[in-house]
Amino acid sequence: MAQDTANERKPASITLHELRAFRDFPSWLTPEQLAVFLHESLKPFEDSPEDIRRGIGDALSPQAGEPGFILVSERDERPLGALVMLRTGMKGYIPENLLLWVAVDPSTRGEGIGSMLIRRSFELADGDVKLHVEYDNPAKRLYERLGMTSKYAEMRYTK
Repeated sequence: MAQDTANERKPASITLHELRAFRDFPSWLTPEQLAVFLHESLKPFEDSPEDIRRGIGDALSPQAGEPGFILVSERDERPLGALVMLRTGMKGYIPENLLLWVAVDPSTRGEGIGSMLIRRSFELADGDVKLHVEYDNPAKRLYERLGMTSKYAEMRYTK
């Protein structure tokens, strides 16, 4: 669990769960429920529930190498925020970790939950972390305050 610091305290009565395998899910939360939570909480920048389910699986059951991890913050068995980190198996030209999703329930935004999740993920990640963020996403300012910088513009060709 993230340690309290003089500058930032863990929001009151919040428990932070670190999941490294499917068996680590708390009894009140399934992978499917987590996928729905992320899908709903990421709006309007959400991915499909199917893609999120696949990302959860890729983070916890990688084909090769070490698993990533998932962080879930909760109060009274209700998810308030979640983060999914994937290990890339690479280093240098691609960072060792890809932060797939970080989301906070819209009703609890502004309580420091997103910052807590991201800071803890940086502590747990073995190596550098990459995050894809849309230029117009308001959370981009939070990521910059936490020390992330823009390195490349992403370009894609889609069939």
